[in-house]
Amino acid sequence: MASRAQRPTQYQRNAPAPGLLAAIALFLAPVLFQTEWSAVVLYVAAIGALIVAWFALQARQWWWTVVFVAVAVLWNPVFPFGFEGGAWTVAQFVAAVAFLVAGALIKTPREG
Repeated sequence: MASRAQRPTQYQRNAPAPGLLAAIALFLAPVLFQTEWSAVVLYVAAIGALIVAWFALQARQWWWTVVFVAVAVLWNPVFPFGFEGGAWTVAQFVAAVAFLVAGALIKTPREG
């Protein structure tokens, strides 16, 4: 009796959409922080970070969870730190790139 070939494992990526939304907000942050939209950037970044951290935890990629919990704390809108200057602008760019990279790399095996 011939054995059936096993199907390759299929993966699903859940993090690209929230990662992309948060990255867009963070790329626009230097402009938006000079308007009344600054709170929106903080909310989008913090909520997006928590969503991506949850997907990373589900995928058993805990190192991304640590990164995005830190992002959620630094960009939290409830008790904002009020960072300013060039270092904060660079940090927003780095966080946006982290969102994009994590969105591409976090994947979980598809069940069923």
